Amino acid sequence: MTPIPEGLDSADAAPMLCAGVTVYAALRKSEAKSGQWVVIAGAGGGLGHLGVQIGAKGMAMRVIGVDHGSKEKLAMKCGAEAFVDITKFDDKTIGEEVKRITGGVGASAVIVCTASNRAYAQALSFLRTGGTLVCVGMPEGDLVPIAGAFPSVIVTRNQKIVGSAVGNQKEAIEVLEMAARGIVKTHYKIEKMDKLTEIFKEMSELRMQGRVVLDLE
Repeated sequence: MTPIPEGLDSADAAPMLCAGVTVYAALRKSEAKSGQWVVIAGAGGGLGHLGVQIGAKGMAMRVIGVDHGSKEKLAMKCGAEAFVDITKFDDKTIGEEVKRITGGVGASAVIVCTASNRAYAQALSFLRTGGTLVCVGMPEGDLVPIAGAFPSVIVTRNQKIVGSAVGNQKEAIEVLEMAARGIVKTHYKIEKMDKLTEIFKEMSELRMQGRVVLDLE
């Protein structure tokens, strides 16, 4: 059992015990440190907007949000220092933009929160030497390898690719404490179960911002 801090509303706590602890664990596994650049791919989604807050406000990282342009305002409000609109760049120039923002070096870590094979292929170009790509989002359909994950490049640049599922109880308690202290605030809306089809449609069209909490009453 994971204790919920007093004063933290159930609707605020629920996303922390799923999306919150998941992205917090991923940030820890990235081994990025305070003051270092971290890219959150899918920065305006349910996982991503929490990752931006936890990284920027809870762990003092310099966060770059990457997502559809419609989610820029949310990502910046959550604490992103910079935002890259995926609709304005191709697979080559998006990496160049991240390098430009980071002073030509690249990010120490990339957390891929979106379930997109293209996002994974782009993510490697964001990394600096010694950087870490953390896989969180799981694309549906046929299994597709990460494009561009050339062993020779990964070896010479001393990079890592790691996977991260949900965190442990200690991490869940820590992220709940962040929420209770006001460091992390879920951007969510409450919907009834009969709206589930509409919710999934909104997600598939990349219009979903933040999280949806289902009211089962």
